[in-house]
Amino acid sequence: MLDGSDPFVRFKNVQKSYDGETLVVKNLNLEIEAGEFVTMLGPSGSGKTTCLMMLAGFETATHGEIELGGKPINNIPPHKRGIGMVFQNYALFPHMTVAENLTFPLKVRNMSAGDIQDKVNRALDMVQMRAFADRKPAQLSGGQQQRIALARALVFEPELVLMDEPLGALDKQLREHMQYEIKHIHENLGVTVVYVTHDQSEALTMSNRIAVFDDGVIQQLDAPVALYEKPENSFVAQFIGENNTLSGKVDSLTKGVAAVTLDSGDKVKALAVNTDAKGSRTSLSIRPERCIVSQKKTAGLSALKGRIEELIYLGDHIRCRMTVAGNNEFIVKVPNTADQLGLEIGAESYVSWQTDDCRALDFKES
Repeated sequence: MLDGSDPFVRFKNVQKSYDGETLVVKNLNLEIEAGEFVTMLGPSGSGKTTCLMMLAGFETATHGEIELGGKPINNIPPHKRGIGMVFQNYALFPHMTVAENLTFPLKVRNMSAGDIQDKVNRALDMVQMRAFADRKPAQLSGGQQQRIALARALVFEPELVLMDEPLGALDKQLREHMQYEIKHIHENLGVTVVYVTHDQSEALTMSNRIAVFDDGVIQQLDAPVALYEKPENSFVAQFIGENNTLSGKVDSLTKGVAAVTLDSGDKVKALAVNTDAKGSRTSLSIRPERCIVSQKKTAGLSALKGRIEELIYLGDHIRCRMTVAGNNEFIVKVPNTADQLGLEIGAESYVSWQTDDCRALDFKES
């Protein structure tokens, strides 16, 4: 039984190696509360899917312990963990109708016929697919099959649902629509969801918290807004959202602010988030929408001279690519307002930002 302080899911010092030498998951410690939507996000090979498969029981931890509901589950087979699963390839039984696909997990749990029918109808209504109950999977579109896969994972009312890249096979518009549908179903049911994706916009849209993986290690675990606004290292800053990077050397650290000389010789100030003492190399992180392009320096802001290389009109904003301090891929998202429409390719301008919007992080070669 869980007491008030116990997490619903817990990884304790979990490691995983496939060959006995290389660790694909390194000393993972992660706690997930009941009712949370937690996304494991990272590039291919970062260890996120391996963690999900260990939680599901399809992979075995090399070291450490995984707990569910306060009980260790390392030695419990997958079918006895009571976990719902949704895969990218749907994994529906092709010879069964939609209703039969949903009935199957209830029959293996020896439920009565009346309960089975009620639960199947409720699950189909949840994904707005009751009218398709008698169709086979091959008669459904990809989006409809994904809805059925979601309904099958939820039909036996599990407390935990695992989703492995469930929207990866869908086109962009349908994918975005399904993100909101899954988010709303989660909010309505209060079920705990652990979700795996490499799509950072998907993670930002759906999650209560995101665990950003790289090289088998969680680089940062935080709410979406914190990950985007306050990345703790260069990997997270680059992986979450769009990001401008400038490299330099720390001249001084004063009250949490780093004075930095860039490789171009320009001097700027930044929040000292994850950088060492005077003389150390650092990578500065500035989001494109936090920058201002202007003909003159703006009082109170850090400012660097730049040259406009490319302008792309995107409706609500103009994507302005500039050369700034030797970086010719410096992006500024300029709001589409009357006073900003005079930008010209080749023009020399200032790029400015608040010191608090520039973060001095660990040095990474760009």
